[in-house]
Amino acid sequence: MDSIVALPARIVEWLSEREQFKNIKFFTEFPPVMKEVPLRRAIVAVGIEDMKIVDKFVANDDGVLERQEYCRTANINARLSICVPYSYGGTACHEIFTDIIDELIFNSDLNITESSCSEIQSDRDTSALVLNGKFIISADFCPAEILDNNYFSFLDKKFFCASHIQNSDIHVSLQEKERWNESFVQGYYFGTGTATRSITVGFEPNAVIIFCPDYSPCEIDFANSKNKIYYGTAIKGYGTRGVELTSTGFKTNNTTNGSNKVSLNDMGLSYVYMAFK
Repeated sequence: MDSIVALPARIVEWLSEREQFKNIKFFTEFPPVMKEVPLRRAIVAVGIEDMKIVDKFVANDDGVLERQEYCRTANINARLSICVPYSYGGTACHEIFTDIIDELIFNSDLNITESSCSEIQSDRDTSALVLNGKFIISADFCPAEILDNNYFSFLDKKFFCASHIQNSDIHVSLQEKERWNESFVQGYYFGTGTATRSITVGFEPNAVIIFCPDYSPCEIDFANSKNKIYYGTAIKGYGTRGVELTSTGFKTNNTTNGSNKVSLNDMGLSYVYMAFK
């Protein structure tokens, strides 16, 4: 995954594997939607609020700053939303925030330049205390493989810049060469909340599978007698409701049929897909 939007999912995966956070649920639904009322354990949502990508300058032997043609510097404003039950107390919010930031600074390859948090708020509807925080990541993106700065835990270094490198008429990337020989591709997208969504995979697939990693395939709302479907699959000519193949990928449709609602493009959720050739 060569895109900055992969960062929240990578961070969630990495933090979830740390032993000290085994009792915390991490996910990329931002801001978080409480799934338990009242809340019974701490949950942390990770997202990106905004980012700024600027030219990168490096001093030459004479001390003069020179613009790097094929490199850029990104300042990424990442957000955390920490929710804990009332019984944990407000101190738990600050402790979780501090532990996460310390873990990322000292044990990951991210270059975190700043962190801060807001005041703790009370959510009476879910009996939860909420702390919103942020941290700023500075990262260099260059085509070279021999950079001193390593971000392999979360981001691949091949974030190509400059018109010459991006000219697909004269260059073929290593990823494209590998993709030609693969029987399928996998990827992800973030929900936008629109009724329909078209995803391009670079070829006309014969089959596709879509799911939301934060939910089971079907979430049942017993109180309202409704079902939300977070899974879909399609082959040529057939498919589950809300998924169809196109000449360049596939399209989702958040349709409703009786008590069943297809939810394959809900705002803020992340979805994973596999498209087969």
